Amino acid sequence: MEYLNTLIIIIQIILSCMFAFSASIKLLRTKSMVQHWNDYQYPMWFMNMTALLELARVIGVIAALWVPEILKYAAGLFVLLMIGAIHAHLFRAKHKPVMEINALVILLFSITLMVV
Repeated sequence: MEYLNTLIIIIQIILSCMFAFSASIKLLRTKSMVQHWNDYQYPMWFMNMTALLELARVIGVIAALWVPEILKYAAGLFVLLMIGAIHAHLFRAKHKPVMEINALVILLFSITLMVV
């Protein structure tokens, strides 16, 4: 059972790092992120809102290291975010399905955190 707890913590750290980075490039409006957002045809204010929601989820996942009861809620928000990302890539921007590998891995990690 100890290995499962270790795995959960590793997934929490991975998700926190990935979304902290994702939020930062959105808030800094890097050239590549602005291009993606233009491909999605979403307004730029929505990029800022998404970044702030990502940061809130990062805080939730990190806080869950001390308060495990909130992990399922934070992971559930990640699941919703990844479903939205998959929709944006495939249907709004019409990217190739290979672009979804990262989003699918994060979605699977998030679902894992919800069900353990």
